[in-house]
Amino acid sequence: MAEPTVAAGFVRGLLELAVAGGADRGALAERSGIDLADLDDQDARVPFARYVALMRAGQVLARDPALALHFGETVDMRELSIVGLIGQSCTTVMEAFAQVNRYARLTLDVDLGTGDRLELATMSDGLWIVDRRPDPNAFPELTESSFARMAASGRRLGVGSPLKEVHVTHPAPAYRSEYDRIFECPISFDAPWNAVRVDPSIMALPLALQPRYVFGLLNERADVLLKELEDARTTRGRVESLLIPILHGGDSGIDRIAAEMGVSRQTLYRRLKAENVTFEKLLDELRHRLALDYLAGNRVSINETAYLVGFSERAAFARAFKRWTGRSPGSARR
Repeated sequence: MAEPTVAAGFVRGLLELAVAGGADRGALAERSGIDLADLDDQDARVPFARYVALMRAGQVLARDPALALHFGETVDMRELSIVGLIGQSCTTVMEAFAQVNRYARLTLDVDLGTGDRLELATMSDGLWIVDRRPDPNAFPELTESSFARMAASGRRLGVGSPLKEVHVTHPAPAYRSEYDRIFECPISFDAPWNAVRVDPSIMALPLALQPRYVFGLLNERADVLLKELEDARTTRGRVESLLIPILHGGDSGIDRIAAEMGVSRQTLYRRLKAENVTFEKLLDELRHRLALDYLAGNRVSINETAYLVGFSERAAFARAFKRWTGRSPGSARR
């Protein structure tokens, strides 16, 4: 199973909140093992374990044990992730809910098995939003920040206190009074599930806080990020990401890639076989795909394309291209 990751935008947002609360930036980075340069791109990925360490360090250094609640209450999702921007460009709250679920892994990539992280459950007492995250009590702060953000988002829509009831599986903390202040509704601790009850009518509320055409642009970008994330979870994707920058050097054999990944040649071979691909086939298909991209873009010559995909001679590249496409590189470019 791939290591859980979180979007760098969330890490940066949490760090800035802790700094605003009096924590030292350098000390936060040191205690959490985070390289601040990794937070420049909010779509980059950071190991979830470091996010957890940052939350715990922030609680201590900012002297704020309720830091997670305050993070959800004060920092808008739009400031943290493209997923928040997509939600704000939806026509209704229900559509936003569906889109946030669709791209939830761009915020937190954790193995849920089948199904979405957030599910709607219609019960006799109303509509519940259920958080299916596994082992939630290992890091209840994520439940706190997620539910507090729901409450704050509803208030920004002008619906007063949007949550009618809150259930959490963890025990009541020493800062219980902050729960009462933020949620303004009955709260059950040590509950059998993590869920919030909402008025069903809230799901039909209009949003469209951004022009509709923005929705399409954001979705296109999010789909690319989701594909990159999926590739990073597979052995094939990891191998391809290591191969691309070194193809031109000629030393792109399985031994070098295995060493880069910290595994043996045999282990890498077995992992690729489990994904129904061999290293040789992967390398050949990667060269094919990149060659088509380079030639279609008309940014580099045929000789340069051959070099970039790892061929020392144009003739050898031409033979490979003929095998891939049935055409010559020159005819493909034309």
